[in-house]
Amino acid sequence: MNLPEFEASKRISIYLSTTDEVRTESIMKKILASNKTCFIPHYSGTSMKMVALKSLEDYENLPLTNWNIKQPSDDDIRTDALETGGLDLIVMPGLAFSLAGARLGRGKGYYDAYLKKCYEYGNKPITIALCFHQMLFDNIPVIPGSDMFVNKVIYPDEADLMESRTR
Repeated sequence: MNLPEFEASKRISIYLSTTDEVRTESIMKKILASNKTCFIPHYSGTSMKMVALKSLEDYENLPLTNWNIKQPSDDDIRTDALETGGLDLIVMPGLAFSLAGARLGRGKGYYDAYLKKCYEYGNKPITIALCFHQMLFDNIPVIPGSDMFVNKVIYPDEADLMESRTR
């Protein structure tokens, strides 16, 4: 990820990809290798927080959830991003996106609620969504006041280069 937003960020949250999402392992490795602080999602019930990932070895040792996503166990005490200075950048997943930055997640509202919580803490991170070209639409349904837009949508174009659209 060679973006000015990435290079300028010191505290970055990255989702840990599932089989139907853009793979993020190489981005996670770059965050860790760049002396940036890497945060990953930790889901618990109806809420999500971003917790620190210390190293590649730490990642490899994470257990799998019922959704087949690597995540720290509930009794694994980790640094919480919002309690220690917030985030500069959040790299987000989703099922569908518009070039205007609308995002359709998986219906639980985890990222929408988390972004609202960031704003309550006075933290306004840059948000970037990664998607496949087939996930892009002119318009997608959004719930005003509930669904949060992303600042940038990044996808591979037909020449397999990364394209981006900024909101």
